[in-house]
Amino acid sequence: MTTYLAFLRAINLGAKRVFPKGDIRRVVEDAGFEGVETHINTGNVRFESRMRSRERIERVLEKAFMADRGFEVPTIVYSAAEFRAVAQQTRELADAHPGIARHYVYLLKDELTPGQVADVEARADGRGRMVVSGRAAHGLLEPGYQEGAVDPLSAAKLLGVATNRNANVIRTLAEKWCDA
Repeated sequence: MTTYLAFLRAINLGAKRVFPKGDIRRVVEDAGFEGVETHINTGNVRFESRMRSRERIERVLEKAFMADRGFEVPTIVYSAAEFRAVAQQTRELADAHPGIARHYVYLLKDELTPGQVADVEARADGRGRMVVSGRAAHGLLEPGYQEGAVDPLSAAKLLGVATNRNANVIRTLAEKWCDA
């Protein structure tokens, strides 16, 4: 069995896309996955599976979520090892940029092409910069960026299917679920 982490996009944002973590856990278990755990109510799920194809796992989960909720729930899956590497990148970037005000990590369904990476990283300005590595894009925001703005560099629209978490959540999940 391999441990995976799934990140659900665009849930619990309003009255129409409600998906409580207890329901998420139930649906993931009913879809045949084992050792299911959730973390806070933003769509963070840990589970085990014999399936090896990330794309297949995402399809199974998205189909199950649609059947249960009646709306699409884009789902981004990482193996525990892949997520551990994202958490390590997050730590390294935080260490290399000690003065940043915020660090958001966009978890990507698919890797970007070199041209897409260049477009995303070209969004740098006085408010911050983007660093893309594999299926993660890091928004490193400087003091003075618009507080509360998750995407002040307007880079998210260039990332394809993605969801973001702050650096603290990335570290917490890696420690809790990936022995990192």
